[in-house]
Amino acid sequence: MTYIVLEVKTENVGKIDTLLKDDLVSRQSILTRDAGSLDIKENVTYVKIEGSEQGVKRALELAKELGFKKLADKKAEKINKKIIEQEDSAATGMGMIFD
Repeated sequence: MTYIVLEVKTENVGKIDTLLKDDLVSRQSILTRDAGSLDIKENVTYVKIEGSEQGVKRALELAKELGFKKLADKKAEKINKKIIEQEDSAATGMGMIFD
């Protein structure tokens, strides 16, 4: 699967809904994280979109129209790693609750 990470300025966070309402984009795996929740001291929200090439390409087209910034590969990998770590940590915590 292919993915991109978008950086959305705080004043544009409301526009994320426009991205999510697109039929093709909405069928992709989409995660949003505030930079602060990832221990990053920036005033932005990150949107990770993972899925088919067509879905990710459509998301990128819309993101450009909405003024969202696609992160460079190196920074996108760093953010993706933090998101995965956070997801794994949450899954482990839930597992402990049900043990």
